Amino acid sequence: MVHHSKNERSGQSTSSLITQGKEQPIIAIATANGRGSIGVIRVSGTNLESFYQDITGLVLTNARYANYLPIVDDDGSLIDDAIVIFFKGPHSYTGEDVLEIQGHGGNAVMQLLLQRCLNTGQSIGLRLAEPGEFTLRAFLNDKIDLAQAEAVSDMIEASSAAAAKAAAASLSGAFSSVVNTLADQVLQVRTLVEATLDFPEEEIDFIEKYEVKQKLASIAAHLQQTLTISKQSSALKDGLKVVLAGEPNVGKSSLMNTIFSQDIAIVTDIAGTTRDRIRESLVLEGVPVLITDTAGLRDTEDEIESLGIERTWQAIAEADLILDVCDVQHPESFIQKWKHRPELHDKSIVTVFNKCDLLTKDKHPLCNDIDTLCLSAKTGLGLDHLREVILQAAGRQVGEVSPWLGRKRHIDALNQAMVHLSAALEHAQFNDQVLDLVAEELRLTHQTLGEITGHVSADELLGNIFSSFCIGK
Repeated sequence: MVHHSKNERSGQSTSSLITQGKEQPIIAIATANGRGSIGVIRVSGTNLESFYQDITGLVLTNARYANYLPIVDDDGSLIDDAIVIFFKGPHSYTGEDVLEIQGHGGNAVMQLLLQRCLNTGQSIGLRLAEPGEFTLRAFLNDKIDLAQAEAVSDMIEASSAAAAKAAAASLSGAFSSVVNTLADQVLQVRTLVEATLDFPEEEIDFIEKYEVKQKLASIAAHLQQTLTISKQSSALKDGLKVVLAGEPNVGKSSLMNTIFSQDIAIVTDIAGTTRDRIRESLVLEGVPVLITDTAGLRDTEDEIESLGIERTWQAIAEADLILDVCDVQHPESFIQKWKHRPELHDKSIVTVFNKCDLLTKDKHPLCNDIDTLCLSAKTGLGLDHLREVILQAAGRQVGEVSPWLGRKRHIDALNQAMVHLSAALEHAQFNDQVLDLVAEELRLTHQTLGEITGHVSADELLGNIFSSFCIGK
């Protein structure tokens, strides 16, 4: 028998803060603000047949049937000719009755249709939806889990085709399936451990007999793989932050201009030209990349330049990848001089030797090293290699498709699950002496994995997630 703590509960068990007003039908404009050829108004609730009849003047006969008809105002004047579709719950997006009105996409038309629906729906308590409330109801009604709900928002916000495809995979349940498999594997071992605790009179070496250590090691390997993929795929959503850093006059600004094929940064022979951070975005093989050119790092008494250098360190602290740009003729890395700075700790750093067009391969050993990134901001030599390095830092290979889209919340939960699972495996080394500790760590592992899909969810967590959605979703 699996022992559940007081805090372990189903995602269906939510407080009145989340379910408040859930019995009321809701309405929102589901399309983006602004003009468009089509605008959509969405209504969700229970027993909306009478509302449908009041709006359309027709008796509902067929669900999922598109009726093209006039929508009139309270005084009988025409608002718009629209397409109206009724989805009978539970066979709808939210699991409730859903009514969609598709009209012309002007703001004035949409507002008139919205007000007409609100006036008509007064008798059933129709109200404006909160951000993300349609998707929240889909989650509460078991149409999707929490990771899939987040994927809805990720699809809307996707900044690249690769991010959109990865979000679509998450929405289809690819990530949830992996997490649920992990949770099931943990639960199987947890059940065996707790059953042994319930029957202590059985004098057997449980850990050895049921190969618990081997099973936990296998789960840990699977969990680590899932964590790695999630970290890599998160770059599709959040983008990879790359910083060009180094001494003055090594060609950082020239490299910035070459990468973007335009004069973004001012380039002169005067040291300290760049006084502030310059940021530009691009997409490499579907990965959004934010590249920042920074002020050269040196000791200076110039007050303005000093402020720029401090901003350089701020950018370095926030970076996912630091390109340590050096002049190949004077290859002094800034890392050695500034290695004591905390901003550099645990950072991914690649040394880039610039101005390689000034040398021949037989003149400098650095340019003969296949592991060295030599390039020329002037001629574009080595830029393809640089792009490959940036993609590798994002955990991507050229042409590779991410199997799902990871979020920071998912990564934090997977990290925490790994901590608890590692503790369980450590306790298991003592065989049956501390089975209660093994059981507790497995319970925490299982609970943490459940938080990802919402099988175990806190009301505050749900509120934070769905409040970030747009109205109408």
